[in-house]
Amino acid sequence: MVTGMTETAVNTDEIRQIEASEVEARFARGWHCLGLARKFRDGKPHSIQAFGQKLVVFAGSDGTISVLDAYCRHMGGDLSAGTIKGNEVACPFHDWRWGGDGRCKQIPYARRVPLRARTATWQTLEQDDMLFVWNDPEGNAPIEEQALPQIRGLDDGEWTDWVWNEMVVETNAREVIDNMVDMAHFFYVHKSFPKYFKNVFEGHIATKFFDGIQRDDVAAEVAVEHGSSGPRFLGSNSEAAYYGPSFMIDYLEYLFEDEDAPVVPSVLINAHYPIDNNSFMLHFGLRVKRRPGVSEADAEQGAQLMGQGILSGFMQDVEIWRNKARIDNPLLCEEDGPVYQLRRWYQQFYTDVGDVVPEMTDRFEFEIDTTAAVAGWTREVAENLERLQAADV
Repeated sequence: MVTGMTETAVNTDEIRQIEASEVEARFARGWHCLGLARKFRDGKPHSIQAFGQKLVVFAGSDGTISVLDAYCRHMGGDLSAGTIKGNEVACPFHDWRWGGDGRCKQIPYARRVPLRARTATWQTLEQDDMLFVWNDPEGNAPIEEQALPQIRGLDDGEWTDWVWNEMVVETNAREVIDNMVDMAHFFYVHKSFPKYFKNVFEGHIATKFFDGIQRDDVAAEVAVEHGSSGPRFLGSNSEAAYYGPSFMIDYLEYLFEDEDAPVVPSVLINAHYPIDNNSFMLHFGLRVKRRPGVSEADAEQGAQLMGQGILSGFMQDVEIWRNKARIDNPLLCEEDGPVYQLRRWYQQFYTDVGDVVPEMTDRFEFEIDTTAAVAGWTREVAENLERLQAADV
C-alpha cells in the first residue's frame, strides 16, 4: 500500500490546452538582410542556406553583388564551390559561367550557349553597408511602398564602424517577432526595468517605444562581481521598428550620470532570414556615436564592449527560444502586450498580396499601463537588495 499521496480531482475541461498548428510551408515576402556587404567582397562565391534552399552570393569584378540558386542548371554542380571570373560565377564541374541576371554567359568548350540556360535569381539591395535580398513566393518584384529606409544620422562622420554578429537559431522566426510586444520579458530575461511601453502597427511597419531604468539590484550584483568604473548607467530609451517581416532598426539611447555625455546614441540592427521553417540566421549589428573628446580607437573599443553586452542579451533570448513550446493561443494578462494583433500584422507577409486584408495593415496602437508592473518590480528589486545586503553582513 502506498501512503503519503493525495488524489486531486481534475476537471480536464478547465485545463488550458496549448494549441500549436504546423509551421507555414512558405517563407515571408519582403527584404531580408544577409549581413554586411563587405563580407561578400573577398573574391570568392559564398554559400547561403536560405528560404529552404541553397543560394550562391558573389561579387563580380564590377563590385555588383548577385544572388543565384546555388546549383548549376547544366549537371547540378555547386556554384558556391566554384570561382568568380569577371562578373560571372563559374561552376567547378564544367566551367559554365553564370551572370547576376541568371543567364549563362559562356561555356568555354561549346560553340554556343543553350537558349534555355537560365537559373533563379534574387533581387539584391545594398544600403547602409548591408546586403539585402528580396523574397516573394509569388515571384513579384519588390513593393515600392515597402522600400527600406536609410538609417538616420549616420552620415555625420561621428559614428563607430559596425560591430556585427550572426548565429543560427533552431526555431521558427515568429519567436523573434513576438518580442516586439513582450514588455515583461525585458525585466525577467534581460534584467531591465521597463517604465514605458507602447506599440504601433501600420502598413508593413511595426514599432515599439520603450523607456527603461537601471535595476539597482542588478547594478549591485555587477559591482560585487566586477567592481564599478566609469559613469553610472541610468537606463535606456528605444524606438525600434520592423520594416517588413525580418529587418528591425532600433534607435537606442543609453543614459549615464555624466555631465559631458549624459546620452549616448546608438543604432542596433536586429535582422534574420529563414534557413528553413524551423531555423533562421540571426544577425545583429551596432554602431555607437562617439562621445565628445573620445578618440576613434577608444570609441571603437567601447562599441565592441557594448556589442558584447548586446550579444549576451540575444543569447538570453536564444536560450528561451531553444526550450519553449510553440504556442498559437497564448494566455495573456492585462499587462501583456498585443500579441494577437502583432501576429495578425505579421501574417500579411505570409499571405498572397491579393489576399491581404485591412485588419493586417490598418493602424493599431497599444500602450501598456505599467502601474502594476512597476509597483511589483519595485518591490522585487528592494527585496533583492535586502538579500544582497544581508549576505554581505
